Amino acid sequence: MPTREGYLARWAALHGGYDPGRSRVVRGWLTLTYALARPLAAARVPPDAVTGLGVAVSLGVPAAAAAGSGWPLLAALGAIAVAVADGLDGAVAVLTDRASRWGHVLDSVADRLTDCAFLLSLGLLGAPWPLVVAAVLLTYTAEYLRARAAAGGMADIGVVTVWERPSRVVVVCAGCVAAGLDASRAPEWAAVAAGAGVVLATVGLAQLAVVARRRLRGVPVSPRP
Repeated sequence: MPTREGYLARWAALHGGYDPGRSRVVRGWLTLTYALARPLAAARVPPDAVTGLGVAVSLGVPAAAAAGSGWPLLAALGAIAVAVADGLDGAVAVLTDRASRWGHVLDSVADRLTDCAFLLSLGLLGAPWPLVVAAVLLTYTAEYLRARAAAGGMADIGVVTVWERPSRVVVVCAGCVAAGLDASRAPEWAAVAAGAGVVLATVGLAQLAVVARRRLRGVPVSPRP
């Protein structure tokens, strides 16, 4: 079993050489997932099974949010569980030396599905649907930009923006917790959370666009076949 530093080094190699030490949030999150993934790796749990479990749990987040009353509190717990699973599948793959290109693709698809489920829960709580749709589109645009920039020659993930997975989980959980504790004002709390998501997603997209443009400047364009 690799040490924590060994795990961080492997993670960096799989993410274009991005140094986790550049962000306290990233390093702290990876340290937590390393500790939680060790027992699963020792039990030889398949990484794809952890990914599938996270997607399954994410489907319950909007369902719990739509139930009203105190159920949004359960939605918040579900979102946290999904976030943990999202980090665990990659950690298990690294610790068991089972990281693969397919696993990376599957994890990315699972992330987009769970992003949609999280933001959908705010609409079901009563947030204006235009705000929810805007948050989803901005989130997906940023992730597409990052993927295309990586394919075009950007060596790593570019930059940790203000609208990464942890931020999305925090915003959705805050909206769900507030709505669960104050059900009479659930639509208002959901609207605040969705609005915050739109603002953070806009800023995050701008951050990523600036860094991607800078990183890709001077990279030769491959001729089309």
